[in-house]
Amino acid sequence: MSSSSSVKIRNIVIIAVIAALIGSFFIFDLGQYLTLDALSARQDALIDYYRDNTLAMLAGFFAVYVVVTALSIPGAAILTLAAGAIFGLWTGLVLVSFASSIGATIAFLISRLLLKDWVQKKFGRRLQTINKGVEKDGAFYLFSLRLVPAFPFFVINLVMGLTPIKTRKFYWVSQLGMLPGTAVYVNAGTQLASIESTSDILSPALIGSFVLLAIFPFIARFIVDFVKNRKMLSQYDKPGSFDYNVVVIGAGSGGLVASYIAAAVKAKVALIERHKMGGDCLNTGCVPSKALLRSAKIASYIRKSEDYGISAQAPEVDFAAVMDRIQSKITMIEPHDSIERYSQLGVDCVTGDARIVDPYRVQVGNQLLTCKNIVVATGGRPFVPPIPGLDSATYYTSDTIWGLRRKPEHLLIVGGGPIGCELSQAFVRLGIKVTQIDRDPRLLPREDDDAAKLVMAALEADGARLILGANAKSVRQGGSAYADSQILTYEQGGEEHEIEFDTLLLAVGRAANSRGFGLEEIGVRIEDNGTLEVNEYLQTSVPNIYACGDVAGPYQFTHVASHQAWYASVNALFGFAKRFKADYRVIPWATFTDPEVARVGLSENEAKAQGIEYEVTRYGIDDLDRAIADGEDHGFVKVLTEPGKDTILGVTIVGYHAADLITEYIAAMKHKIGLNKILGTIHIYPTMSEANKMAAGQWKRAHAPEKLLAWVEKLHTWRRH
Repeated sequence: MSSSSSVKIRNIVIIAVIAALIGSFFIFDLGQYLTLDALSARQDALIDYYRDNTLAMLAGFFAVYVVVTALSIPGAAILTLAAGAIFGLWTGLVLVSFASSIGATIAFLISRLLLKDWVQKKFGRRLQTINKGVEKDGAFYLFSLRLVPAFPFFVINLVMGLTPIKTRKFYWVSQLGMLPGTAVYVNAGTQLASIESTSDILSPALIGSFVLLAIFPFIARFIVDFVKNRKMLSQYDKPGSFDYNVVVIGAGSGGLVASYIAAAVKAKVALIERHKMGGDCLNTGCVPSKALLRSAKIASYIRKSEDYGISAQAPEVDFAAVMDRIQSKITMIEPHDSIERYSQLGVDCVTGDARIVDPYRVQVGNQLLTCKNIVVATGGRPFVPPIPGLDSATYYTSDTIWGLRRKPEHLLIVGGGPIGCELSQAFVRLGIKVTQIDRDPRLLPREDDDAAKLVMAALEADGARLILGANAKSVRQGGSAYADSQILTYEQGGEEHEIEFDTLLLAVGRAANSRGFGLEEIGVRIEDNGTLEVNEYLQTSVPNIYACGDVAGPYQFTHVASHQAWYASVNALFGFAKRFKADYRVIPWATFTDPEVARVGLSENEAKAQGIEYEVTRYGIDDLDRAIADGEDHGFVKVLTEPGKDTILGVTIVGYHAADLITEYIAAMKHKIGLNKILGTIHIYPTMSEANKMAAGQWKRAHAPEKLLAWVEKLHTWRRH
């Protein structure tokens, strides 16, 4: 007999035994004995039996507890109370501690042998969280789960069987971790034994036991955090007093909001910025790109003026003037983020390079700032790919392109994400020859195919050349077509090609600014992708250092950085009393091409990849009155809902002002409003926002109660006669 056959037979036998035991439990209704009423009714008899048959009672109780725990049968909590009521605190504690640990280990082994697929399907989301915790913290993570019962213990037993943790470690960590909770339950059980009348229910001892039982998870969590934090920070010299409650490093969107909130609640806060206040969004990102897109949009309107009954000459683009306009808009917005404004708000603004000396000290030049907490908001930077020859080539990124004043003759953009697409369309509309190259088979890989195809068609209609499914191989100086010619060699479909250009723009993503200012030296953990490892409270592995924005991930959006900053600042200042988990349930974003692409929640691709069932409702904006009147009748609203329900899982809008239109769906998802209520909301006519109501109407028609309507039709027919 082969080993695989032996294993299969062994598994069948084990499953049969387990099924027989669990079946017996339910067939013979043994659960009736594992209730508080049953315990109270038999309490005296059990105590008498224990007094007369001590060893038999101890052995029998021990065996029953092991079986109940091993089979994950409901009733372990009642048995723990029973141990206190029958055996007293110390005997009951020892008995339950070993029985529960042995039973948990058997359940752990059963899961490891038999239940892998079932547990993954049943507890998939919890499994992902626990596995990640085991990888990072191992035994301490299991100890924390045992000490703070955030997960049911039987779930922990089953799920841990699927992790690499060793059986011996699982046993002793479980026994140690469950001991405090076991003591609380057993102690509560001892008080049950003293109830002789209804007045005893209100005895201070019994009330105290159950109050302790109720607050134990909070006490346990506090103990876990206190021990962990103390261990981490004990190696550093803590100042007797501090200059600041919090020091914020980085004055981009996240840092500005974090320092603003700290100042608003009257904390002493310092904000350190080495370059320009406002960060990437103001100086090199959101603001300049949207100013550029607006100029490009006006140029596009002029070219299409005849479509609106207006004759106009082809636009003459003064490229330098366009770029100067961008700087003027930055200058107009700068006061909102200026040192002067934040100083008036109560923030101490410090200019210079920050270096974190230890969790309590930040060095800026000759200044040493001491603080209770640190918020890292250092943002990100454009990623420069390792293309051979790039070191000796001339290139721009989304940070440096704004200094360009000479109009490019041929702009080559490497990258097919939102930044690359926005800049590609903007520059081609300004009369520049643009080629955009990307290794993926289509642009905007995070969006659904139908959305990406509309953007690609729009770019090509504007005159951009798209080279997709191509890998950049090298860059070199040379060529004669332009004054500053360079040549990119790329591979596409197994063949090498060359393209000559005079201006190169790299837009292949961004990297977090997490290194070079002391975090690695003090033990702050950094993820493989370069972002700081943070928990749900935006806390790093060093407990008094928090992070928000691009440096923390997982989303690289200005609005997410601001969102995270609130949690980071509040948790840094008030986490000793109350902490708040960052809420990522409804994260929207947009690509500001023409048409715009806006999304919140799941896309179809994501729903399929995650195995989530969904229905699709699609409304074509080409049918919308206002869109037709404005000449913007293109795009769609696509809503994913739960099958048979109006619950919104995700929305993608492609079209004119899509980023504004999607706000209604963001609010709906945030506050759990379905399509029925959107349909029942009055929308002004004629507006683009009616597209949202029309989409809801499409869903309603698809879910009309046909059988009921058939009877209603018969009713109307009858009433006409």
